[in-house]
Amino acid sequence: MAPTYHDGDWLLALWGGQCKVGQVLIIEREERPGIYLVKRLVRIEDGKYWVQGDNPLASTDSRQWGLLNSQEIQGRVLLRYRRGAAG
Repeated sequence: MAPTYHDGDWLLALWGGQCKVGQVLIIEREERPGIYLVKRLVRIEDGKYWVQGDNPLASTDSRQWGLLNSQEIQGRVLLRYRRGAAG
């Protein structure tokens, strides 16, 4: 999700609840249980979700997967704590 989030950032997420276009979501793909991904909600279409990473050249997202089912949306990011660089 660079440039928005970076390796080492800590995210506080709220599991469940309603989500709106523009929010950053935590998703878990049905075919990859236990792997959580961070993507931005771009649109909702017929009760399904189109998500994309903020770096289109380095993101795997709905451009490859298509629309996601609501069961794949686990929560939404509330805030980020950016850890300082060492040294």
